[in-house]
Amino acid sequence: MAIDRQAAGLTILRICIGAFFFFEGFGKFRWFADPSLLRGQLAGWLASAPPASLSHAYLERFAMPGVTAFARLVPLGEMASGVAIALGAWPRAFALIAFLMALNFHVASGALFKYSFLTNGYGLPVLGSTLALVLAGGTKNRAAKRVGKPVKA
Repeated sequence: MAIDRQAAGLTILRICIGAFFFFEGFGKFRWFADPSLLRGQLAGWLASAPPASLSHAYLERFAMPGVTAFARLVPLGEMASGVAIALGAWPRAFALIAFLMALNFHVASGALFKYSFLTNGYGLPVLGSTLALVLAGGTKNRAAKRVGKPVKA
């Protein structure tokens, strides 16, 4: 029996990026009880962002006014997305959610607009992995469609 290498690769990617998001969310669990932790981080980014930048506008108009809700939604979203992606439950939908959360983080922090983003382990690898899963999906449906068909090496 031949191994479907693409399915195996996607499964490994799903499990790894799923674990990453779960533990990122778990590390932010304290935000539930104390939204000021997130508020302080956002305020620091706002203070260092150039006034005319997209990051400054995003923080001032969207992130800071919703900080109490985001302090609860971000950890829940990261943990739920991580578990769902790792288990292959609606991987495209949860990978899109994870992609958008990571993109929001990079826009808010201003990291997306710096050269160092290209070498940051939280940058391109995370955005690229989640976007790849959005496009490729999980392996369950692929495996079901291939039943009875020979696998090309």
